[in-house]
Amino acid sequence: MKQPRAWQRMLSGRRLDLLDPTPMDIEIEDIAHGLAFVARWNGQTFGDWPYSVAEHSLLVETIYARLEPKSPAKWRLAALLHDAPEYVIGDMISPVKAAVGPGYGALDDRLTAAIHIRFGLPAAVPANIKKKIKSADRVSAWMEATQIAGFTKAEADRFFGKPDPALIEGLDIHLRPPVEVRRDFTARHETLLAGMTP
Repeated sequence: MKQPRAWQRMLSGRRLDLLDPTPMDIEIEDIAHGLAFVARWNGQTFGDWPYSVAEHSLLVETIYARLEPKSPAKWRLAALLHDAPEYVIGDMISPVKAAVGPGYGALDDRLTAAIHIRFGLPAAVPANIKKKIKSADRVSAWMEATQIAGFTKAEADRFFGKPDPALIEGLDIHLRPPVEVRRDFTARHETLLAGMTP
């Protein structure tokens, strides 16, 4: 019996096998492009532009750096890339992930490992680093929920936890055209990659 096609052709020309991804088929331009077009909150946000996963990732990296100001560039890069697999599998809200089951998590893990290896990170981020990135992710979700997704602060506090006001001081949600977000995501990736010690 013929196996179903499991690869996707990227704009770079790479063919990424979703079931068996290899680092050689990962390009940052493909990631940045895809994430700039994937909407957070299933697009249920206020504004003239969707709030993209690429924009969210930039914010998470900024928050992570505030949480861990002495963190090396490699873990800041891990924070920037924390949702990178979504460039091919999309951004599913938590209730959908739960309904899909463990298969989604396994697919995400395989893609994450290939992406990490491609950019000089360990396939799996250490648990303590992953926990800090998740904390930054939850702060970002709180900001998004209250600023663009229609949640009250009380609702956001209940679902995501109330953030330290000092941690988010001066940070705002930005809605921008995908071309701008893609450019900034790629530039931030290049800066962090250059800051990693060999």
